[in-house]
Amino acid sequence: MKKPVMLLVGLVAIFALGAGVYAYAPSKSDTQTADASKGAKGEKSKGEKGGAGEDEKGHGEEGAVEMNDARVASSNIELLTAGPETLRDSLLLNGILQPNQESLVQVTPRFPGVVREIKKRIGDNVEKGELLAKIESNQSLTVYEIRAPISGTVIDRQISLGEYASEQKPAFTVADISTVWVDLSVYRRNLPRVRIGDKILIDVGDGGAPIEAALSYISPVGSSDTQSALARAVVPNPDMRLRTGLFVSARLILAAKKVPLAVRASAIQTVENRKVVFVRNGEKFEARDVDTGAHDPENVEILFGLLEGDKYAATNSFIVKAELGKGSASHEH
Repeated sequence: MKKPVMLLVGLVAIFALGAGVYAYAPSKSDTQTADASKGAKGEKSKGEKGGAGEDEKGHGEEGAVEMNDARVASSNIELLTAGPETLRDSLLLNGILQPNQESLVQVTPRFPGVVREIKKRIGDNVEKGELLAKIESNQSLTVYEIRAPISGTVIDRQISLGEYASEQKPAFTVADISTVWVDLSVYRRNLPRVRIGDKILIDVGDGGAPIEAALSYISPVGSSDTQSALARAVVPNPDMRLRTGLFVSARLILAAKKVPLAVRASAIQTVENRKVVFVRNGEKFEARDVDTGAHDPENVEILFGLLEGDKYAATNSFIVKAELGKGSASHEH
């Protein structure tokens, strides 16, 4: 009886062991599923790597903008060189160009009479002694001449052909405009800061470089209407760039400081809360992070980020910034 029982127990044990082995053995379908999963992960990783490489190749180096010389010129981007500069503490003044009254003559007829001939008109240049007009005197009934007392330019004429000319009214005004006055208004709060001999930089408003001059006169009296006083500079005008009657602005230099490295204020841009200057490198602009120091309305001191001699976008640098923004946006997509 014991032998059949032992045989039965052995068969049960063998059956249980076989079932366990079968349960833990991976099926063919499971193996295929795992292999497929690994393949998918590999392809995904490979695809991501390839995609990043292609995107990086399309946009170039981070913080750089490709722009050839023709594009720079058409965008009116002015390139300047970083270097030493003088920063100025200044006061902005407004004024007007006036004829130099010390080189201006009003020409009045000696006797009243009828204007018979006019030789010069407004804007004509004349030499001293040159004929301006002829007038027939009512007293002597003879024709006499009016001639230029100085060399200069006719800036006003108050007579017409055939009309009566009075000896009490100027017929012509002749001025030597090789020098002009720049009359500036200084408000009362700023008067203690202004001295004769102070340097000024005059902006004519024609896009040209400022004209340097010095104050030669400060009025001892002020205007009750504007609560300001007159400050004047006598300015050479050899190229006739300064036209009397036009408004100008001027920066009065109060103090000056030399710094070893500076750029134009218009060159500083902000990218992601960082101050940058776009430096020219071949046919690219590189966004260089900079630390800034002292400044005036035109220039900014650079403490870190640039080297002397670096060429940079001084004007219209916002165009380069916009191009950099386009590249960043496409990189994110």
